[in-house]
Amino acid sequence: MAYLKKSLLNATLLSVFLAAPLVSAEEAPTAEVPENSVISDGKLTKEELAQYAVIGQRQVVYLTEKATDEYSDELADAKPNMPGAWMLLDDGKTVKRINLDSQAGDAPAQVRILMYRAALKSIARRGKINAAAILYTGKVNEDSDKEALVIEHEHRLGISGNKVIPFEVKNGKVYYSEPVTSKKPFQMFYDNKSEALANQG
Repeated sequence: MAYLKKSLLNATLLSVFLAAPLVSAEEAPTAEVPENSVISDGKLTKEELAQYAVIGQRQVVYLTEKATDEYSDELADAKPNMPGAWMLLDDGKTVKRINLDSQAGDAPAQVRILMYRAALKSIARRGKINAAAILYTGKVNEDSDKEALVIEHEHRLGISGNKVIPFEVKNGKVYYSEPVTSKKPFQMFYDNKSEALANQG
């Protein structure tokens, strides 16, 4: 499953973040967002803002690659797909998966997504993470049996979006199609866009 799946996935993710340099799943972004930075006091130059935007994009790519690599293995098995959530810690390198199985019990996928959003929001508002991603599957549209991988992602530097990537599983391998990307409301790090912009400087 490995090589073809990973090549298609990397091409898909990187086509969404054209402004960000190539970052492999094995190599964490080297630039970190400084703790207690001047990002919220309005003193950043345009160049500094651009630098932070690139760092944020790199970290989102890094996190979504790690999360999707792990989640793709679950897509290939015969079990029903349940949502999963990952976070990039404030060191800019460590990716951890959140496990709510003991709290979620037999909760359906939609309830688990809400639980993941709440858990990530609690962690994000305490400044413990730089980025968060929730992955789940759904139908491409109501009239189709085709499935899509949905990646909700946010970064504390004001990046928030959804990627919808149609996929099919053939002979135990996951094949991804062209992604569709859209902005989404802030739900984890901020309550709205103006709050996110205020924290960019």
